[in-house]
Amino acid sequence: MQSDTAPAGNTLDLDALARETYSAVYSDVCDTLGMRFRTLEPGARHVAGPDCVLIGHARTAISMPVDEIPERPYGGEIDFVDSLGDGDLVVLDCSRAPAAAWGELFSTASAGRGARGALIDGLTRDVAKINELDRFPVFARGARPTDALGRVAIREWDVPVCVYGLTVFPGDLVICDSDGVTVVPRKHIPEVVPHALEKASIESEARQLLLEGGYLRDVWENFRVL
Repeated sequence: MQSDTAPAGNTLDLDALARETYSAVYSDVCDTLGMRFRTLEPGARHVAGPDCVLIGHARTAISMPVDEIPERPYGGEIDFVDSLGDGDLVVLDCSRAPAAAWGELFSTASAGRGARGALIDGLTRDVAKINELDRFPVFARGARPTDALGRVAIREWDVPVCVYGLTVFPGDLVICDSDGVTVVPRKHIPEVVPHALEKASIESEARQLLLEGGYLRDVWENFRVL
């Protein structure tokens, strides 16, 4: 069931942000602005697709346990994936189900509709095929070949979901990389993003000075980053 609070269109240059920023700078900026602990608990890791910074606007969904094949197999999954658009990042709460709630064809269809990747609080499968697709990063707890049909099914989407210990709302900015995941609340995106870009730039300058033999103490005193 789709909520009536689906996120509106996106205007950020997400490709540029993926090149220039990363999860840690967003976490630091959120700390500075008084939004502490905007990172997910450890457990979400890159499982399939290109190993890069994944950043996009949350399209949330809940996959619930079932014990029989529904009258309309994959009905919720089909409706949800077909509703995706440019800049969306799938955020799926699977209640830690023992089956893979995500896979290659969902990834392919999502990528074809402009979605950027997926964050699954649960399992995926078809890792090799998602790797071949090479345009849709998937972060999850792991992989397992067990199909979702008759085990878990998407029942709701565009609603708040709790994944890896943090509530994510539709339209939040989600940043996934090798450090983990940071989530910026939707209403704070215009404030946080410019600061994240600035901090990433300052860190690059500080990094270069350190490579040239500069002292860590001087870098801290001049840039206030470490």
